[in-house]
Amino acid sequence: MFSPPAKKSGLSARKNAFDRRDEVSTPLAENRRPLLDSPAVPNRPATGTPAPWASRLSVLARIPPVRKSDSGDEAHRPVYIGEFPQEVRDAQIISSQNRVPADTSISGGMDKATSFAWIICGNKLFIWNHLLTAASRKCIILDLTSVTSENGEMGKGYSQNNNWLVCLINWDGSKKTGSKVTQQSSSAGIVMCNKKTRTLVFWPDIYNANRVPPLTCVIRQNYSINSLIASAIPSATNSCIALACSSDGVLCRFLCTPTGIEPKQIKHGMSSTFSPGVDSSQLVASNGYPRSLIWHTFSHSSDDTTRQFLLLTNHEIRCFALELSAEFNVSELWSHEIIGTDGDLGIQKDLAGQKKIWPLDLDIDADGKVITVLVAILCKDRVTSSSYTEYSLLTMQYKSGVDIGETILEKKAPIQVIVPKARVEDEEFLFSMRLKVGGKPAGSAFILSGDGTATVSHYWMNSTKLYQFDLPHDAGKVLDASVFPAIDDSQDGAWVVLTEKAGVWAIPERAVVLGGVEPPERSLSRKGSSNDRSLQEERRNFSIAGNIAPRRASSEVWDAGDRQRAGLTGVARRSPQDEESEALLSQLFHDFLLSGQVDGVLDKLKNSRAFEREGETNVFTRISKSIVDTLAKHWTTTRGPEIALSLASAQLVAKQQKHQKFLQFLALSKCHEELCSRQRESMQTIMEHGEKLAGMIQMRELQNTISHESTSRLGSSYGSDAQTSGALWDLIQLVGERARRNTVLLMDRDNAEVFYSKVSDLEEVFHCLEKQLKDVIISEDMPAPVKFRRVCELSSACVMLFHAAFQYKSEYRLWYPPPEGLTPWYAKSVVWSGLWSVASIMLQLLNEANRLDGSEKFDFYSNLELLTEVLLESYSTAITAKPERKEDHRTLLEEYWTRRDALLDALYNQVKSFVEAKLQDEENKEQYNDTLMTLSSKLLSIAKRHEAYRTMWSIYCDLDDSELLHNLMHESMGPKGGFSCFVFKQLYESKQLSKLMRLGEEFQDELATFLKLHPDLLWLHEVFLHQFSSASETLHALSVSKDDRPVSSMEDAGATGSRCQLSLASRKHFLNLAKISAMAGRDAGYELKVKRIDADLRILQLQEEILRLLPDEEKQLVGEKLLPLTDLIELCLKIQHPELSLRAFDLFSWATASFLRNNTSLLEECWRNAANQDNWGKLYQRSMTEGWSDESTMEELKETVLFQASSKCYGPDAETSDGSRFDEVLPLRLESSDHPDSKYASSSVEAVLMQHKDYPEAGKLMLTALMLGSVWGSSSTPPSVMDYEGSSPMK
Repeated sequence: MFSPPAKKSGLSARKNAFDRRDEVSTPLAENRRPLLDSPAVPNRPATGTPAPWASRLSVLARIPPVRKSDSGDEAHRPVYIGEFPQEVRDAQIISSQNRVPADTSISGGMDKATSFAWIICGNKLFIWNHLLTAASRKCIILDLTSVTSENGEMGKGYSQNNNWLVCLINWDGSKKTGSKVTQQSSSAGIVMCNKKTRTLVFWPDIYNANRVPPLTCVIRQNYSINSLIASAIPSATNSCIALACSSDGVLCRFLCTPTGIEPKQIKHGMSSTFSPGVDSSQLVASNGYPRSLIWHTFSHSSDDTTRQFLLLTNHEIRCFALELSAEFNVSELWSHEIIGTDGDLGIQKDLAGQKKIWPLDLDIDADGKVITVLVAILCKDRVTSSSYTEYSLLTMQYKSGVDIGETILEKKAPIQVIVPKARVEDEEFLFSMRLKVGGKPAGSAFILSGDGTATVSHYWMNSTKLYQFDLPHDAGKVLDASVFPAIDDSQDGAWVVLTEKAGVWAIPERAVVLGGVEPPERSLSRKGSSNDRSLQEERRNFSIAGNIAPRRASSEVWDAGDRQRAGLTGVARRSPQDEESEALLSQLFHDFLLSGQVDGVLDKLKNSRAFEREGETNVFTRISKSIVDTLAKHWTTTRGPEIALSLASAQLVAKQQKHQKFLQFLALSKCHEELCSRQRESMQTIMEHGEKLAGMIQMRELQNTISHESTSRLGSSYGSDAQTSGALWDLIQLVGERARRNTVLLMDRDNAEVFYSKVSDLEEVFHCLEKQLKDVIISEDMPAPVKFRRVCELSSACVMLFHAAFQYKSEYRLWYPPPEGLTPWYAKSVVWSGLWSVASIMLQLLNEANRLDGSEKFDFYSNLELLTEVLLESYSTAITAKPERKEDHRTLLEEYWTRRDALLDALYNQVKSFVEAKLQDEENKEQYNDTLMTLSSKLLSIAKRHEAYRTMWSIYCDLDDSELLHNLMHESMGPKGGFSCFVFKQLYESKQLSKLMRLGEEFQDELATFLKLHPDLLWLHEVFLHQFSSASETLHALSVSKDDRPVSSMEDAGATGSRCQLSLASRKHFLNLAKISAMAGRDAGYELKVKRIDADLRILQLQEEILRLLPDEEKQLVGEKLLPLTDLIELCLKIQHPELSLRAFDLFSWATASFLRNNTSLLEECWRNAANQDNWGKLYQRSMTEGWSDESTMEELKETVLFQASSKCYGPDAETSDGSRFDEVLPLRLESSDHPDSKYASSSVEAVLMQHKDYPEAGKLMLTALMLGSVWGSSSTPPSVMDYEGSSPMK
């Protein structure tokens, strides 16, 4: 479609004549001009069909060599990733010798779901997995001779090759696509249909095709078949449903089973003509429609019983549902008109200049949300009256919240014109075009045409860009294209292309972006267009904007990979200054290797600003990475994995030696000091490269050991199979395959070669363990012994990587920068997640450990123990680094604790089972303890290292070794008491209080810290420490504490662990002990403490007296609770007893000054209650009737509650527990409220009495009682009544 027209070689071609001298230019088989003229894509070789067969190396030789300074030209080239199988090459040679026309002899395709590529050459169909390397893939050959001979087409076998539609079916569809990369599918079928002869062929099992003949069926129609799709039936074995559409508008369904093919015609109103209302004068109605069938990818799994498919007609998209069970019915779900009068729904017809519109093909993205349609429009220029074809992409997406029956599609974006003015082509050429979507860049589209050309269209920087897939012309046509399958549910990989003669090629994402050009305005003349210079400008502008350095596919091939898209994403841009600094450093290091001199190196690098970048863009980091990631140039896939692996160890050792030389270079040049002070992260990364390299060397040795063991176990007859099998080998294949797919320049390399070369990405090992361990490496259907063996291999590999890293770090510890805030590679989330995946599998397998013998069980335990140690170390390091980086680590800490306890508990249970199995018939406790201690010693050290106190306690309890307990408590000190606190908690909860207190003799401070939450025991420890004052405070606080605090029962230490509540008697007991302790301590102010304790004792005594006066119901309700003072006072007022009325004032006097100030209203209520206890009206009448003398008045008033209360609160003998005074809060008389001590008073006792009902009549008598009481004392002279008569307000 987009190949240039034939032209003579120019000067540039003649310059490269030596490089292309074996290329012979011959006329094209078809005299058709391509769509793009040559000026738009300069520097391309001359066209022509290939000469007699030339090898793939000849093709590579014809690609002009590019210097590194060519502004990234190398980055926009396709990358060779795979050769044809030798069987295909042999068939092509035979075809060439038979002089079969080149354009009809070969057809082929690629299947994304199965990763199969296929080619029909002669009368044979060749199928192979294009993702596998040449040494490991197998080619399946199906003979089509019987198929063609049955239909009388034997003599036309070659001419019919281009007419086959092929569908490959993976019977292992339940497994994730693309995840099992270590071997190709073991069960697959194929459905083929010849478009012209309408012969349908079905092979149920392509692996047994030579023994089982294919099933055939001829469609009895006179129209050609346009499209074919097939899907496996979940409930049947090796059975599928195939759907085909023909140009007469008929949709056919084929039920293909191993016993036969059952055809059925389905009619859904489809026709080659347009529906009523559609003007066919501007729309094509021909034998090319219905055009395309594709499966809908939205939310489909292999277990679904219904699949949806889309059908492209000449004016609409129709969606159908197919039942994969029962009657296999097909029902239409919806249809959407894409060519009509409404331009918002698709393409608007009846526009000026439009003559015909062809929908050519459609495809849907992997998420099933965006549908793309390739459209060709025949137009006429109204000025020149010349006709041209416009090619466009129409993208549709599903509307949200729309039900079936409504318009469910809408335009995702305006129509994307990819070629605005192209030459007019016939329908046969138009209908040969195919569309594929996906790949990289995201959202790109791949367009193939029948003439063997291919173009990638993508939207970049607000414009459409086209990338021409261009190889020298002895590469033949482009047969098909696909994408690398997604890995770990990620996006699809790069585009991969199947050529006619040059094997399989990939198009890197950078190639599409850098090599893309804007569509030419018109490609009808040889003068070119206004976009002729767009290619060079795009390369130059993109290189400047993205700061992308060109990279060769050698030791720096990783930087050209699709994963490191620094220039594309703008994440890590590199300036020309960075490139110059890196080149200078590389040259200086090279000079050092030759001469050993470092004179002036530091100054030169400082002047080049080499120390200004941090992280992966740092030039020192990049040089270190290039050292450890160097690819060996002598590794080849054709020599097999055994030969490649034999070179791995030597290459890794060579890398290690060169990396050590690099460290020496940094040290001698003083760059090491500069990096440690200014770029700590970069220096850390350089040292981690050494750690990973050491780990990779150890892993290679481990793989070699496992291979030898497998050979010994299986026998020498298995040979290479034993060396390339096992869980570790599968893991190596997974990691290598992931790297190959992410970096298409490596697709022609072996997986193991890539794995052992890509040292800096060692974390990918753990990523694959996390994502694919359960599905790929260790599956549910494996026998238990195989599971145990395979998981132990992986565990050993992980442990070996860690041990190698730790050993390297220990050996080179002085080289490392200060670690604060730096997270090592082995403490990243991907690492501990991968380790936990292995550990969790091993935990599950522990339940099946009884299937193993004693030695195998112990080996399994040892592997899990070592894996646990490195897993917990990874967690511990990460948790330590997070606070230093000011990151929240609480979630990670919880995960760490949970997994730590799960692993260590399982390990200890296994240890106990070992001991019990070893000492089944012996009851010697000492021998049991010795064996248990021996087997659990390593586990105990891990538990101590990671503060697994539960495991440590369990070991102590089973051993019952006090000395061990004391040692562990001394060794495991922590900021919160460490293991000692855990032990105290266990003893306290189990009511072993005497043992707990005895431990306090040795661990005094730790127990004191723990007992702060348990004051019922804290005072005992304080008495033991002779801290009597502290013990007094603890006891005092305990005695007046709330009732919801439990108290340990010392008497029931070994019983059920019951707890008792504090009774009033217990509180009095604690108060007495507090008083004794305070007097024993005799600290400063102890007298005041004793006084306060005495007051609380009196309050408790008063509560007991009050409770005796309460009714039984209220007494039971209160029980042994400690009532607040306010409640006690209110009870005194409630009972209305003279004695209790006075005791209310006692409670105030025993309370604190703050209580007095905060409860003034309650105190006033007490005075009202005191006044109500006597009949003051009657007393007044008696005094008037009897004419009381002073002595009589005094005697009568002394018996009143007011007098006694006044004496308690204001008399000479009045006292409070803390020395406070009542007149500070509530003075006796109003005129005394201005006393300096009454600053808190706002009322007075006199004011309270003035509210009494008898005050108007007996007020003088009441005040007399009040004032007499305030001066009455036990040793005072009786006051004269006359002294207070003049102060009465009644006068």
